[in-house]
Amino acid sequence: MRRREFIAALGGAAMWPISVRAQQQNMPLIGFLHEGSTLGQGGGPAFHAGLKEFGLVEGQNVRIEYRWAEAQYDRLPALAAELVSLKPDVLVGTGSAAATALKKATASIPTVFLSVGDPVGQGLVESLSRPGGNITGLAVYVPGNFVAKLIETLREAVPHASKIAILINPGNQAHAHIVADELPRVAESMRLALPVVGARSSDDIELAFAAIAAHKPDAMLVFADTMLNRSRVAELTVEHRLPAAHMFRLFPNNGGLMSYGADVNDLFRRGGYFIDRILKGTKPADLPVQRPTKFELVINLKTAKALDIVVPPALLARADAVIE
Repeated sequence: MRRREFIAALGGAAMWPISVRAQQQNMPLIGFLHEGSTLGQGGGPAFHAGLKEFGLVEGQNVRIEYRWAEAQYDRLPALAAELVSLKPDVLVGTGSAAATALKKATASIPTVFLSVGDPVGQGLVESLSRPGGNITGLAVYVPGNFVAKLIETLREAVPHASKIAILINPGNQAHAHIVADELPRVAESMRLALPVVGARSSDDIELAFAAIAAHKPDAMLVFADTMLNRSRVAELTVEHRLPAAHMFRLFPNNGGLMSYGADVNDLFRRGGYFIDRILKGTKPADLPVQRPTKFELVINLKTAKALDIVVPPALLARADAVIE
């Protein structure tokens, strides 16, 4: 009797992993495409916290398949195709390039973008209020006067700046739209010289800074992009003694002077709302694109001292974080 009970128990133990796998297979599947190599210390916890707000926990009642482009944009189409082949219930893309790759890969699987520069200008959605198609999500950038606001903030720290170099990734569609549509108006209205220099890959960054140095700018603006959001870019701004601003706090965290822009972690958290609604049957076309509601100013005082910049007290008082 004991032997039969032992064998039955052993059989049950052997079946347990199979039943767990079967249970997991029945969970909704999220395909997650990221332009970088990790979600980072802030983005990852924020994304999962956003899911948890709606009772979605990875491994318990939802599965997530991740694909990482490691800042190599040419890999995105193949990675997007891989995720589409898994037939997920919803796709998620971080950044403009990832969202574009997913849109091209499928016109039927519901897709959510977490941080796209200008989703209308890039042709991802028909309008913010009525996205149309199978894609919607969260915009990271507010078109119109945001670049001007960022430059104004930089010039509070560097009042004499009349020539500000702009570092972009020419492969980023959002950058192309800003350079074509917004920068000329900003340059004219603020009476500034805004030379633009591009870097398409990490191998181009050193050459880009050499080109920037040739312009002899007073300061610098680095556009938000996975490939440009790296410590080496921040280091080079200090090496070239260029007071520089960025749209994300990762830049001053890595040693750059300052950042002003949307709280990206908040956007990642808010992605949970879209995923929950889609899993419950709402079509992306019926979910308006949301804009950032939280903005943050971060200043690196250590870098300011290294560049002999005295940050005005009024600017410091407005900062959400000061790195010393």
